[in-house]
Amino acid sequence: MVGSAIVRRLLAAGHPRDQIVTASHQELDLIEQADVRRFFEQERPDEVYVAAAKVGGIYANNTYPADFIYDNLMMELNIVEAAFRTGVKKLLFLGSSCIYPKLADQPIKESALLTSPLEPTNEPYAIAKIAGIKLCESYNRQYCDSHGVDYRSVMPSNLYGVGDSYHPQNSHVIPALIRRFHEAKVGGASTVTLWGSGTPLREFLYVDDMAAASVHIMNLPRAVYKRLMPEGQSHINVGYGSDVTILGVATIISKIVGFNGSIDFDTSKPDGTPRKLMDSEVARNLGWSPVVDLQQGLKLAYEDFLSREKVA
Repeated sequence: MVGSAIVRRLLAAGHPRDQIVTASHQELDLIEQADVRRFFEQERPDEVYVAAAKVGGIYANNTYPADFIYDNLMMELNIVEAAFRTGVKKLLFLGSSCIYPKLADQPIKESALLTSPLEPTNEPYAIAKIAGIKLCESYNRQYCDSHGVDYRSVMPSNLYGVGDSYHPQNSHVIPALIRRFHEAKVGGASTVTLWGSGTPLREFLYVDDMAAASVHIMNLPRAVYKRLMPEGQSHINVGYGSDVTILGVATIISKIVGFNGSIDFDTSKPDGTPRKLMDSEVARNLGWSPVVDLQQGLKLAYEDFLSREKVA
């Protein structure tokens, strides 16, 4: 989802398709260091967007914690080091809002990083993403002056949209809700039961808005970028600017899908972090702002689900 959106944005900005290098998981296993180094040696890219990650919702994070920390650490370590070895000066690492403490002050500023404990359900994934941020900062500290390295990071809020994964167990909240409500409608169910209490607040960002932010921040002149960044900090929040309860987004999705039954919640299941609204003032001061609102984005996401899943 994320990589495809960045490619769409680059194409829209006028970059020829034959100058954009991509690789699917079948073509390149990013966990294998030798394969990643060989790929970079062959392709010699000028810029790198690190969009690859092992991702999932609460169920997946709880079920596969070792996979989430190992796979994500290995991918980012291999990519950043191979990029540096082959002379890449510009790199953008994509993280996640889960890097911030569970009970961080709202809205969450970039300075909240590492100030208190993380949400336990996704701590392994969050630690891997924090390591990616610090990896970029460390390469900047050591190699900025000597090699011209300029590695940046963006931290998007919860992403959704075209190209998402609608896996029945391992997907994020919006694609999971889209599938649940669609299957309930098709199956004639009168009730859909969701995990948790429905009260946690989440900030959702349409994936093409994230891609626009990524390309914009990557292309900012270094002097402009550094002027608004604290010394040594490499990450910038990229969020929509407002949040909604899980019940609220579930209600919107149920109406878009056409499910007319009731929504119940299983409070024996975890809620996760109570609220994750990010302060995206730095990104806005750098000239970016989102354009796709939640209602519009959810309609586009449901259309994508219908077209890709070939469901009735």
